[in-house]
Amino acid sequence: MNESRKVLELTTRIGEVLLKNGGEIFRVQETMQRIAKAYGVEGFHVYVLANGIFASIEEDGRQICQQLQVGNNEEKDSDDLVVASQIRYIPLSSIHLGRVAAVNNLSREIVAKKYTMEEARKKIEEIDKIPFTNNLLQIFVSGLGSGAFCYLLGGSLIDSLASFLSGILLWCFVLYLSKKGANKIMLNILSSALVTLTGILMFRYVFGENMDKIIIGSIIPLLPGVPLTNSIRDFLNGDYLSGTIRMIDAVLVACCIALGVGVVLRVFQIVTGMPV
Repeated sequence: MNESRKVLELTTRIGEVLLKNGGEIFRVQETMQRIAKAYGVEGFHVYVLANGIFASIEEDGRQICQQLQVGNNEEKDSDDLVVASQIRYIPLSSIHLGRVAAVNNLSREIVAKKYTMEEARKKIEEIDKIPFTNNLLQIFVSGLGSGAFCYLLGGSLIDSLASFLSGILLWCFVLYLSKKGANKIMLNILSSALVTLTGILMFRYVFGENMDKIIIGSIIPLLPGVPLTNSIRDFLNGDYLSGTIRMIDAVLVACCIALGVGVVLRVFQIVTGMPV
């Protein structure tokens, strides 16, 4: 029984790391089930949402639950069952596909009997500590992506250069707000507002040929591409509740971006009297 509980804790921890870093619902469930089976637990049940995991085990057809004892001196009866269920709340957070890939490799190696439970537990903790990409590289890639998308969407080379600079400023601001603990709504509204103002000022007073292309290219790093893709995959796999949660999250981010862009454009038009 104690071994079954250890398996449950390990599988739940692996599912938690996989889910919070962008793993799909079906992938989390299948991974947890395969790992439990690899360690000899057949009666394993798991239900995964976009922001939570519910898992339990049973033996001899009985659901394992906690038996409460009245009094401190009573001895536990040998027929009493012990706690063997896990509930984890996992808030929607940043995507780290490197960790997802590492967990996938770990699960395959566990199924191939390459890890004991203790070794697997140490390995999953190492995976959970894999750092995000260096901040300087994130900033550069944000600028590069902004400039590239500006050009792909019809902007000129000058527009792409403006988007490149705006994308760099954008991600510096995003990292600053993240460090200060800003919530997702304010982060996206303020970041999209900043990048819109930057695009307008560059177009009006520095260089640029198409203001709309500069702004559109610059906000690309903020778009919730992975959550939106995962929500569609969840719908296709029949996980409608999780798909809805992730879709709402993606739509909320998109609305925040639209709000930030729209407010700045309108305020600039009112203050300067210039058309935008």
